[in-house]
Amino acid sequence: MIYKRILLKLSGEALMGVRQYGIDPKRITEYAQDIKKIVEQGVQVAIVIGGGNIFRGLSGANNGMERVQGDHMGMLATIINGLALQSALENEKIETRLQSAIKINEVAEPFIRRRAIRHLQKNRVVIFGGGTGNPYFTTDSAAVLRAIEIEADVILKGTRVDGIYNADPEKDSSASKYNAISFADVLKKGLKVMDTTAFTLSQENKLPIIVFDMNKKGNLAGIISGEKIGTRVS
Repeated sequence: MIYKRILLKLSGEALMGVRQYGIDPKRITEYAQDIKKIVEQGVQVAIVIGGGNIFRGLSGANNGMERVQGDHMGMLATIINGLALQSALENEKIETRLQSAIKINEVAEPFIRRRAIRHLQKNRVVIFGGGTGNPYFTTDSAAVLRAIEIEADVILKGTRVDGIYNADPEKDSSASKYNAISFADVLKKGLKVMDTTAFTLSQENKLPIIVFDMNKKGNLAGIISGEKIGTRVS
């Protein structure tokens, strides 16, 4: 086990599975089972999840909605996803806490850094909902911010693709994958890993990011045990 405390970043779209929107119960159960395996190894797990399967603030703004209103709707979507993931993890007998960056006390604890760290030390999975609590910031930014605050060893960004490529592998069959790449090279080559704010924050705090395919069973446990899976940015 090479990581003691991780921040797992999941996109909302990942929860859709084969659906067009919403949450696929089969997919979220598979994720919970993968997370359970590493929790049982003693890894402290925090999770930030997006809300794009329900509502994306930027797309709302593009369709005439006020951006701040749209982003607040997106934050609520992340809390819905957090509740769903919490339920799936608790079905696997994993103790879980949902913390929110916006006040919603009947549903989730407020985000308190020391309390979050204490939960992790007690081997509880902590899910951070509500993004950063501010409009104009993505859940990528929330993931990096929370990872720095809880002193995580690494950010594991679970996607549908098995790493970072020099072109979009879903559109270009000749795209080649990077096994490892520096922060500087990502910027120089104009590769899309996270939004610029999140990526810069990670770079400044020397927090490595591993981009990997979350949909392949065993990948998460493999990374924790030191297997070369996905692309490491450091």
